[in-house]
Amino acid sequence: MNVVFLSPNYPPEMQQFVRGLAEVGATVLGVGDSPPQGLAPIVKQSLTDYLQVPSIMDEADVIARVEAWVRGRTIDRVETNWEPLTLTAAAMRERWGVPGMTRDAVMGFRDKVLMRERLAAAGIRVPKSFRVRNKREAWAAAEQCGWPVIFKPIAGAGSADTWRSDNPREFERTLSLTQHIEEASVEEFITGDEYTYETISVDAEPVVEGCTRYYPNVLEARKNEWISPIIFSIRDMQSPDLQGGIAMGREVLKALGMGTGFSHMEWFRTRSGEAVFGEIACRSPGACMVDLMNFTMDADLFREWARIVCWHAYEGPTERRWNAGIVFKRAIGQGRIKRFAGLDTFRRKYGPYIAREDFLPIGAQRRDWTQTFLGDGHLVVRHKEHDRALALAMEACTNLHVYAG
Repeated sequence: MNVVFLSPNYPPEMQQFVRGLAEVGATVLGVGDSPPQGLAPIVKQSLTDYLQVPSIMDEADVIARVEAWVRGRTIDRVETNWEPLTLTAAAMRERWGVPGMTRDAVMGFRDKVLMRERLAAAGIRVPKSFRVRNKREAWAAAEQCGWPVIFKPIAGAGSADTWRSDNPREFERTLSLTQHIEEASVEEFITGDEYTYETISVDAEPVVEGCTRYYPNVLEARKNEWISPIIFSIRDMQSPDLQGGIAMGREVLKALGMGTGFSHMEWFRTRSGEAVFGEIACRSPGACMVDLMNFTMDADLFREWARIVCWHAYEGPTERRWNAGIVFKRAIGQGRIKRFAGLDTFRRKYGPYIAREDFLPIGAQRRDWTQTFLGDGHLVVRHKEHDRALALAMEACTNLHVYAG
C-alpha cells in the first residue's frame, strides 16, 4: 500500500497520522514545504521518501512535481487531514485514478454556500446563507438574513476570519477587517448550544462516532482573551441531547457523498431541542480533538484512521469509557511565560483524573491567542461520570492561571 501524504510535518497533528500509516504497514511518501532537516523525528521514522516543494499551497505546481517524482511507482492512496489541501488531494486522485473522494465531493465540504445548498436540497435544516464577493453583496445578504449575522470565508478553516455582527455598525467593522477575503458567506445566526459530531467513515458509513460540546460557543471563545475554552467529549452517545445531531450528521454524510476517512461537523441545539446544521469538513478535527477522542475511548485513532483508509478495517475499541474535557489556558500578560498558579494544587486534588498536561515551559514566548485556539497550553481531565468530568474541567478554567511578563 503506497500512500502519498500531503504535508506530513505541519500542522503538528499530521505527524501522528503519518506515524499511524507506517504502523499499519503502509509505505508513506510525504510531500511538503518543510525542509527535510526540519522534519520531526517521528515523521522521518515513518516516511519511506519525502519530496520538498516550494509551496504546498500551489496546487498546480505541487501536482506537477509529485507526478514527476512518483513516476514508475504505483500509488494506492492520496491522503491529507489538513483542510486547505483536501482539494489538492482530490485532484491527484482523479488525475491518477486513485480511490477516494472526488474533487466535486470535496468541494461540497470546502465551499460553505455550496455545502448548504446541497444539504437544503436533501431536506436538512441549514441556516440561510449567501455567497458574497463585495460590500454591496454583503449588505444585501445581511438584509436577507436579519440581525445578527455571521461572516465566514467560503473556503475557511476553523473559525479564522469568522465574525458575528449584531447590528449594521458591527457589520461595517467586520467588512473593514475582512477586506482580504475574496469570497465569503453571510449567514443567519443560530442561537443554541454548540456541539460537534466526528466520524471515521467507510464510504459514508460511520465506523467510529463521537460528539463534543464547546464551552462556550467557539465564536465567543475566539473573541474574548480572558476565556479558557473547553472542548468536552461526551461518553454517552445515547444521550437525548445528542440524538438530533447524530441523526442529522449521518444524513449529512450521505447527502454530501462522504467517502472514507475523518469528518468533523459542528451543529447547534436550540432551546426547543432542534438540531441545526453548522458546517462540516472531510478531515480530522483540530484543537487536539483526535487526542480527546482517544482519551474517551482508550484508543489510537491516528492508527485506526490509517487502517480504515488503507484497508477499510477497524481494529480499535468500540466502548466509550470516559467523559473527557480539554481546557485551553491563555496567559495573563504579555511576553514570556513566567509562572503557573493553582496547577500544583489541582494536581494534588485530582491527579488520578488528569489525562494529560501540555503547557509552554517557563521562559517560552506566549502564543498569539488570536491566531490559535490552543492558547499557551492545555490540561485534559476525564471521569466516567459526565457531571464530575465537567466540574473538573470548569474548576481548571477557574483556578488554573498562566502568567507572562
